[in-house]
Amino acid sequence: MARLAILYEHPQWFRPLFETLRRAGIAFEEWRADALGWALEQTEWPDLVFNRMSASAAWRGHGRAQFAVRELLSVLEARHVAMVNGAAAYELEISKVRQLELFRRAGARVPRTAVANCPEGLVRAARGLAFPVIVKPNCGGAGAGVRRFDKPFELEANAAAAEFGCDHVALVQEHVPSRDGACYRIEILDGQLLYCLKVQRDGAVYNLCPADACAAESRAIFTRCEPLPEALAIALNAARLGRIDLCGIEYIIDHRTGEPVFYDLNVLSNFVANAADIVGFDPYEQLVEYLGRRLHAVSRLH
Repeated sequence: MARLAILYEHPQWFRPLFETLRRAGIAFEEWRADALGWALEQTEWPDLVFNRMSASAAWRGHGRAQFAVRELLSVLEARHVAMVNGAAAYELEISKVRQLELFRRAGARVPRTAVANCPEGLVRAARGLAFPVIVKPNCGGAGAGVRRFDKPFELEANAAAAEFGCDHVALVQEHVPSRDGACYRIEILDGQLLYCLKVQRDGAVYNLCPADACAAESRAIFTRCEPLPEALAIALNAARLGRIDLCGIEYIIDHRTGEPVFYDLNVLSNFVANAADIVGFDPYEQLVEYLGRRLHAVSRLH
């Protein structure tokens, strides 16, 4: 029987996945990303590794996992181990700079953005942008370290307290006014649309994580919707170009132009809580079916 390993860091996010795998009779190994260890001479590996590592791990005290996972995935790739969201996808998960570059390659409009690695550089970089601006760490997630500044003097006064994250890089972006105060999240699995959500956030809260474990903190409202056709085409192209098997891609609609503006990519894509009520089905069932197909495919190669 083919071996499946789940590489993850968050202790609660993946309980629904584990439960669905058990119901389907699919055995799996749990690899905790914050407690890794392997030998470069190792020759025995699982047949399929599902990477569920989060870019926000460092904000939960698991920073030692952040870049160890990068090294592990590169080793697995060199050993020709089949992966779901492998090394290339993870490089995008941990870099918002690379995400924006991917969106541009896919034909998307993105917010005007500058990058810096120190408070002084952040202030200098923002001088070419129109305010308000959003400052965020390059490697982050769940809204960690994201702040809005309406005027240049506000940024200058607070730049020293900006969060640069585990890679010491931050972005400053022009705020794009949305047409309806909402953003949209396109979930993609195996090159196909899984579902799309309209996300209405609560005031200044930037944690839009849709999972059960995030619900109390995020306070966002999720409703199912159809994505703009042009936005869906761009999102699917980005997933293909990025070699991403599973992801959530977010955009807003600029109220000045009606255009979709892409700003975030979640390679670790947490499905929405209460999915049956919100999207009409359990996405974990589709995910586990996909994993079953991948396991069957790799087992035929051995």
